[in-house]
Amino acid sequence: MTINILFPVLNEHLRLEKGIDKCVAYMRSNVKIPYKLTIVDNGSDDDTPEIARKLEQKYDEVEYVRIEEKGVGIAFKTGVLRCTADIVGYMDIDLSTDLSFLSKTIELFEKKPRLQYVNGSRFSKDSDTKGRKWYRKITSAGLVFILKAVFHMKATDALCGFTFLRTETAKKLVKQCSDDKGWFYTVELLLRAERQGINIYDMPIEWTEDYDTTVNVPKTIKNYIIRIIKLKHMLIQEKKYAILHR
Repeated sequence: MTINILFPVLNEHLRLEKGIDKCVAYMRSNVKIPYKLTIVDNGSDDDTPEIARKLEQKYDEVEYVRIEEKGVGIAFKTGVLRCTADIVGYMDIDLSTDLSFLSKTIELFEKKPRLQYVNGSRFSKDSDTKGRKWYRKITSAGLVFILKAVFHMKATDALCGFTFLRTETAKKLVKQCSDDKGWFYTVELLLRAERQGINIYDMPIEWTEDYDTTVNVPKTIKNYIIRIIKLKHMLIQEKKYAILHR
């Protein structure tokens, strides 16, 4: 088994080197299977590219991929479609999710052949979340509530920043998803996986808030609402088309 860990980055010069150094050190000490760490730079205009290229030269297991379009969604899709490993997924470069869960994820895929998707959750009753700002808690919990109400989502979280799939399944799903380039792309991926009955493990994690987060909360909420409406309409149309062409 092999694994490719994607790190979507946009103007992350303050966190990139520290995140990759820490992840490489962990992987070398704790992971026995072949692995690749891919920095997917989606349009940075600071010195992120220079730092990423230095890291690529420093570590054999690190590669740098540059795309000119901004958005975690397009970065994730790009990484998945070019992946040749058995398992592919992404983490936030601030490593909010404790790195020990990489080992747990690999172990799950090794021991459970039918498992296709590991979805990290900050809201599982067994999760341990530290330093979460109150307004971020409200917006995240609100999104989960809406997704459960509108799409009957089973997962307890949809935007944890820790998602891994068997690559064959990931490639099938990204080809079905919309052209959304932002964070909501990964929400759509999860919802489509649930609708298709894909075997998903909603994994409790240890998660620590990054106080230097670059997320624009009002803009993000507005985008979520727009994308939820569009996705609901899209799924209704897909269902109608499927019924007509049975």
